[in-house]
Amino acid sequence: MTHPFHLAGGGLREFATSERCFITELLNHPTRPEVSLARARVTPGVTTELHALDVEETYVIEAGSGVMEVGGEHFRVGPGDSVRIPEGTPQRIENDGSVDLVFLCLCRPRFRPEGYASLEVSTTHPL
Repeated sequence: MTHPFHLAGGGLREFATSERCFITELLNHPTRPEVSLARARVTPGVTTELHALDVEETYVIEAGSGVMEVGGEHFRVGPGDSVRIPEGTPQRIENDGSVDLVFLCLCRPRFRPEGYASLEVSTTHPL
């Protein structure tokens, strides 16, 4: 028998990431390993870090517009669009609009920081 699960939502806070976006974790708990849900916000003119996750991720665009890169393919996104990103696939999103780009991030199974891999090439050179 499946039992209801209640996780109190108090204390939700947006935080900045090294990925160049802001995240609010809506649901990400060890007792619910099958799924996590976050809201992401990318400010105008910003492109997030090229990265891959070890989980499947789906974006649902709520506001703003931009250009999504998934597995080397580029396409425009806007409110109401959804994008499925298979695990291990390189991805990033650019906000080319004049307002914040806001979207939900649904991960299956749940997102864990150790499953994030930056794919950015360093532009610094040793002396």
